[in-house]
Amino acid sequence: MNHKMINDLDDPESTIMPGLKVRHNEVRRKGKRLLTQRGSQQIERTVKPFEEADYPFTYHASRHEKQWLLGSINEFYQQDWIEDILKMVNGGKEATVYLCSRPATAQQHLLAAKIYRPRQFRNLKKDHLYREGRDQLDAGGKVIIDDRSLHAMRKRTTYGQVLLHSSWIGHEYRTMQLLADAGVDMPHPYASSDNAILMDFIGDEFESAPTLHSVPLSSTEARQLFDRVLFNIELMLRFNRVHADLSAYNILYWQGGIKLIDFPQAINPDENHNAYRIFTRDVERICEYFTTQGVKSDPIKLATSLWKSRGRLIEPDLDPLFLDPDKDEDRRAWNKKK
Repeated sequence: MNHKMINDLDDPESTIMPGLKVRHNEVRRKGKRLLTQRGSQQIERTVKPFEEADYPFTYHASRHEKQWLLGSINEFYQQDWIEDILKMVNGGKEATVYLCSRPATAQQHLLAAKIYRPRQFRNLKKDHLYREGRDQLDAGGKVIIDDRSLHAMRKRTTYGQVLLHSSWIGHEYRTMQLLADAGVDMPHPYASSDNAILMDFIGDEFESAPTLHSVPLSSTEARQLFDRVLFNIELMLRFNRVHADLSAYNILYWQGGIKLIDFPQAINPDENHNAYRIFTRDVERICEYFTTQGVKSDPIKLATSLWKSRGRLIEPDLDPLFLDPDKDEDRRAWNKKK
């Protein structure tokens, strides 16, 4: 078998495997899977796609944005998670957040839909630092065990990159489920699709919660919020998670409280040999912000104390599988261990 045939086997759209393409088109006709969270139970449903002409939402999107929205949020609409898209809340390098309304009978009237940008337009650098040690997940947070899919992801074929994109979203959804249940101050996640996560909206019908960096704080409030952020950092660490991108830009402020957001880069410190450095960076960024609000601290001492309080070593045992022989830093670490 030549290389072209091997590569084609990794891609279900390939003309060399027409059966797979037929099944793929059949899935498109019949609908997509939607994974929702009801308590600790995940529920799988099938939903039917709708056409661009059926666009039913209040928010006026451009033609290309409309196609992107329909493809990403159809599942939530068809299953009555949302009734309308009211407006765009925020657009970032990774995703865009939209304010959605629920049917009038729903207890929580407003939800936020975080819709990821098409992967070719995303701007995340060095994502391998955060993927280290992770299971490969589907968009609903379930571990992928299919050998052909895993092979495509390792080879980063066209199909494999689609799966990696979904795995990135699935990891954020599963992390949010874990930490929300643990009591972290954050939006509660309700459902996920191949390209979006539906969660609590922080704000009201008139305004969305601003990020912490844009809010003037009194000295008393700054101290209280600093302590609350540290509480959340420690709580995440207790449940084997490091946010990995924590700063005042990824914390929302609403009615005197905070909500941590944006968890796709979160890592398990037991599975990532850069965990302590990443954790220290999170603590340093938080301390730097609160220093501007009059709260003095020693970020390195604080990070070390929090890390050791969970029984963790500053220099964990090195696994040679995690080391790159071409990197001076990794070679020095291995030689030091020997």
